[in-house]
Formats: sequence, C-alpha cells, structure tokens
Amino acid sequence: MTTNQSTFHDTSIPFAIIDEQEKVVDFSIQWLNQFKLSPDITGKGFFEIMPQLPDELKEDIKLCLDGIEHRSGSKRLTLENGYSKWYDWKTSSIHVDQHTQASVLIILEDITHKRLEEGLMIKSQQVVRIGGWEVDLVQKTIYWSQITKEIHEVPQDYVPDLEKGISFYKEGYSRETITKLVQEGVEHGKPWDTTLQIVTAKGKEIWVRAIGEPEMINGKCVRIVGTFQDINKQKKTEIEFNKISERLSLATRTAGIGIWEFDIVNNQVHWDENMYLLYGLDKANFDGVYQAWESCVHPDDKEQISREVGDAINGTSDLKSIFRIQWPNNETRWIKVEATVVRDSDGTAIKMIGINEDITTLKTTQLQLVKSEESLQGTLENSSIGMALVGPKAEFLNVNQSLCNSLGYTKDELLKLKFQDITHPEDLEIDLSLLNELIEGKRSTYQIEKRYSNRNDRIVHVILTVTAARNIHGQISHFISQIVDITDRIKAEKKLKNLLELSTNQNNSLLNFAHIVSHNLRSHAANLTMICSFLMDETLGEDEKMESLGMLSRASNGLNETITHLNEVVQVKLETDKKLKSIQLSYVVKKILMDIQAIIDKNNVQINIEVPEELKVKGVLAYLESVVLNLVSNAIKYKDPDKSINTVSIKAWENEEHVILQVKDNGLGIDLDRHGEKIFGMYKTFHRNEDARGIGLFITKNQIESMGGQITVQSKPLEGTVFEVSLSKG
Repeated sequence: MTTNQSTFHDTSIPFAIIDEQEKVVDFSIQWLNQFKLSPDITGKGFFEIMPQLPDELKEDIKLCLDGIEHRSGSKRLTLENGYSKWYDWKTSSIHVDQHTQASVLIILEDITHKRLEEGLMIKSQQVVRIGGWEVDLVQKTIYWSQITKEIHEVPQDYVPDLEKGISFYKEGYSRETITKLVQEGVEHGKPWDTTLQIVTAKGKEIWVRAIGEPEMINGKCVRIVGTFQDINKQKKTEIEFNKISERLSLATRTAGIGIWEFDIVNNQVHWDENMYLLYGLDKANFDGVYQAWESCVHPDDKEQISREVGDAINGTSDLKSIFRIQWPNNETRWIKVEATVVRDSDGTAIKMIGINEDITTLKTTQLQLVKSEESLQGTLENSSIGMALVGPKAEFLNVNQSLCNSLGYTKDELLKLKFQDITHPEDLEIDLSLLNELIEGKRSTYQIEKRYSNRNDRIVHVILTVTAARNIHGQISHFISQIVDITDRIKAEKKLKNLLELSTNQNNSLLNFAHIVSHNLRSHAANLTMICSFLMDETLGEDEKMESLGMLSRASNGLNETITHLNEVVQVKLETDKKLKSIQLSYVVKKILMDIQAIIDKNNVQINIEVPEELKVKGVLAYLESVVLNLVSNAIKYKDPDKSINTVSIKAWENEEHVILQVKDNGLGIDLDRHGEKIFGMYKTFHRNEDARGIGLFITKNQIESMGGQITVQSKPLEGTVFEVSLSKG
C-alpha cells in the first residue's frame, strides 16, 4: 500500500482504505483536512478515529468486506450535542489477488454545508414563490420545477409542452404578449422580463413575473431557460394602491383639499395645484417662502396661526387649527389646517407636511347654526310641551318650564339630574338602547312612550321624541328631547279599561250564577225526586220511611243553604280576591256528601275521605260547594258498571303555599289523548250519558280560577280519573 499511498495521497478526493481488521492502511490529505485528523492514523481502527458515522455506512463497509463490490448512500446524522451532519459515501471492495486480504476503499464527504445551501435556496424559492423552467428546442422537451407546477396548480407528475405552457396565460393581452415574446426569443435570441396574468389549472387568475433567457448557438436558439414567480399579492397591492392614489387625488380636488410641505431648514414652501386654487393665486405670483404664505393670512388671525406653527415646530402641540385667508380680490375664506412635523435623529424639526381644506361653506353654516340655536332657545322656553337639551353623558343641559310643571321639579333641580334618575326602571333599558343606536348613527331620531317619576314619586306618562344635534366635526354635541305629557289620557284609558273589565266580569259573574243555579239546583232536585220516589214506595217499612224522611229533611236543608250561598256569587266581581273568605274544607266535603247521600246509596258507591279538620282555604263558599259537588257527582255518574266495587276517594293536604284537594275514582275514565284540550270546555261531553250536559267541568274550572286556584286532571279509559284542585291557604 506504500506505493498507492504515495501516488494518491495528494488527491483532492477525501478517501481512506481499511483492511479486513477495519484498520486504516491508506488515506488522502483531503480526508485528514475534512475530518480534522492527524497523519498518524495508519494502523488505527477506522471506527475508533471515526466514531460518529451513520449506521448505514458501517453496514455498507461490512458488506464490502464480505465481498459486495460497491455500495453508496447519503444520510443525515444527529450528534449528541444536537448538531446534525450530512454524509455522502461510496464504498468499494478491493482484491489484489486470491491470496491478499480484502480491503475497502471509502470515499466519504461531509456535505452538510452543501445541503444547507440547497435547503436555503429551496426555502427562499418557496417563500418568494420563484420556480424555474427550461425549453430544450433540440430535444423538444420542457422542464418545470416543483414551484412552477405549484404556481400553475398542476400535479407534480404533469408533463408540459410549449403549447400547453402558453395556453395557461389569460386569453387576450397576456397570451398575445407571451406568444410574441417567445417568438422573438426563438428567432432573435431576445430575452424578456414581463408581468402577465395566467389562469391556473383550477381556474384561479393570478399575476406572475415571467423571465426568459434564450441560448443561441451559431445564430440558432437551442434552449430557453428562465424563472417564473407568483407576484399575485404584490401586483394586487400595487393595483389597489394606484386606485387609492387616483381616488385620493380626485377626492382632494373635489373636496377642495390642498397638500403642502414646508422645508423649515431652507425656508421653502411647496404647494400642490389645489393649494393655489384654495388661495386664489397664480403659481407665478407665489414666491415659495414662509413669508409668502403668511402674507395671505387674514390680519386678525395672523398672530394666532403663527404662534400655533411655532408651537408645532417646538413640539409643544400638534398643528390643528382654523384660520382665515384673504384672496387678492379681498374675499375672505375659512381654512382648516392639519400638519405633521418631521424631525431628524437629534429631534430637530426639519420639515412640516400638512393639508389645507376650504371650510368656508361649513363655517358659514356653523354661524347660521348659532343663530338657529338662539332661535331654538326661544322656541324651547315658549313651547307648550316639555322640551330639554340633554348632554352626551345623559345630563340635562337645559329644560323649559312646561317640563318642570309636568315633573314637579324646578329648573335648577332638573339641571342637577340625569334623565336616568327620573326614568321608570322598567322603561330605562329600551330608552338607553334606542339612544345608543342614535349615537352609533343607526338612526337619526326615535320616539317612544315611557314613564317618568315626578318629584312626589308619582308616575308621569309621556311620549318622548329624541333627536341628535351634531357639531361641525360630525360629533354629537347634545340631544333635543320633546316630551308630551299624556298622563291624563293614560288615566282616562285605564278608567275606561277598568269599566270594561268590570262590565265583563259582572256579565261573567251573572252567567256563572245562572249556570250554578241551573246545574246545582238540578242536582238537588234530582236528589229530592229520588227521595220522594222512596216515600211513595208502599213496600217500604216504617224504619225505611223514617230514614227517607230524614234524608228528605237533610236534602231540603242543603237546598236551602245552597240558595242562601248563591247570593254570595252575585258579590264576586272584578276584585274577587278581596271577597274571598277562610273556609273549613272538611265541612264543605261532609255537607256535600250528606246532601247527595241518596244518590251515593242508589249507585252503591264507596266513599273514602281523608280531609284533615284543620285545613282551611280561601274561597267563596258557594263556589267551593259547587266544585266539590260537581267533582263527586261526576265521579258517581261515570262509574264503571262492569266493576263490582266503585270507589270515590276524597283527599286533601297542604304544601308551602296551597291546599290540594284530590277527587279520585275508578270509573270509566277519559281518553285525554282525544279530549285533553277540550275537557274543561263548555258543553263538552265524553260519554253517552243521558244526563250529561257538558257544563259541569266548565263551571268548576271557572269557579276555581275566580278563587285564584288551578285544576288539573289525570285519566285513562276504564282505569279512572284523578282531579286535583289547588287553592290558597285560608
């Protein structure tokens, strides 16, 4: 190996040769330099002097030692310190003859820097969206880089040709232009750099920068290479900027706004064309110095504006002001000025840039507005309706006497308040909501009906109309409120409404009374008729007749009490709750059961009672009797004839606020899926009972509700019905 070492030692290729024991037998100077090794590595173990190598390289070396002729690879290796390196290698097995031990030639390069450069180049191309392309006119092939394909929104396996490439350009100017440029490049070798539009494969229109460089040999174009860049965002920004610039230029001309610059160091004033129009000057008659501008200022405003310019230059305040100028024909114009001061690194003012706007019309209007406000003040004071000027923070700025009279406050007292202080709490939210819409410019005015509390905490009903007043800058200066007192009208409407409700309730009361008379007396009459039929039965014994006479006596007494109690019904009018009395519930239940004992006996119904003696409810005795009578009599009337025992359970209990009365039976029941919505309706019946008239439950519900209670029902056909009545505690 000594000869080889001396022959290849100075080669520029980084290589090393190792023997079968993996020891170094030869190497190049480039190997030592690249891996920073000393020359005394001959005979040392290769993996001892090169411990940090990819496992794939180690495997390739072993394969070559085993007889594989050639191996190659490339791999990134992450070191323990976090650094990473890229290696590129080729390994070859060396056999001098059959008797010589195998050796391996290793060519190994550290390509980390090269990989980084390639990565950065690719990354930069991706960031700026620059792709490459090449047209080989000899072999008639076209190459597009990955980014070029991404810009065209085609798949990476897309194979372009010259005709397809040109067809991506937007039809019209862009396609005609690129066609002409390519033709000139092919025929004359003329390069191009142009901005055009393409339509991608997905139909998106974008702006691109296309650069082409023809390569000529003997006057003939053999190749064109170039770049292709997506500049859609930049181009659209440029187009939008140009539009804005054009609009700004048009706006300044239309709005009468001039732009100026004052070079403070050299005392030079530069005006745009609009400035000369604003000042009524010819360009030739303006000297372009500060004093030339100052001479145009109205004498009465010169001291003020000069001081403000000085303050801006000194940094004391910004330059925002209004002043007057005089045209050469002595016409006075109002000018609004705003400016920014430019300073050097030391903070010294070197330049002032600003605008002038002719606000003569606006200023004239403002002066007229002042006169109008004076006129408004007179209107406010002399108006027969309430009027107020309210500030942006809802404080009263001014009020007239009419409003003071309505609210009972003096003017001084109202001026210390905000409108929220006297607005009824229930009306405040809607008022503030509409006011915010007015402030935000969503409406110009609003009108609502609301309530105030006067000085004596009495309600004052008004119709409020609010309009916003704005200053010359378009900002709200105050609100104008017109307040019409409609308290007398509201009182009259309420009185009329109360009379109407009273009449309605009286009519309902009379109608209810008629129903009770008809329904309840009919139950008593049926009971009396039944008892009389018992007495007329000649087969009855003396004991049975005596019992029937007792029943007749009790039924007569019950009828008498019912008629007496019916008088109370007439007294229940608009304010039913004030007529309610405390009633012992068990007394009512027992009385009703006693009154209809004959009906209970005839129908062989078992009555179960669980009503505590101490339970009392608020109600009208006649109504309560009618409710119990209807519920119990219905339970008996609609018993199930196929059941051997028909029961009616009457229970009562109390919760925190109410007493609950429950009447439960095991009778025919009601199909609530079919009749649930009309169960308490007038003249609604649910069984083919000859005595059913369909008003009992209707009357019952109305009587319960007139006493401030509620009634609910649960029922299933052939299983029975449960009514629950909720009444206030007595």
